[in-house]
Amino acid sequence: MLLKIIVGLSGPEFNLAPGDEREFEDTEAERLIDAGFAVKAEEASAAPAKTKKGKANVVPASGNSGAE
Repeated sequence: MLLKIIVGLSGPEFNLAPGDEREFEDTEAERLIDAGFAVKAEEASAAPAKTKKGKANVVPASGNSGAE
């Protein structure tokens, strides 16, 4: 089953970052989904993209930070 990883996950055969997709055996895939570590890849593509929240970029385009 193709899964999209939600959290960082590593094992002896892989090292996955959030957003990575990988094929798993069905029993292992269900275990990862139940634990909240992954979702089915086709479900992830149907979900709206999350926007990154944070402070706006306040550095001027010229790169001048005001320090002399």
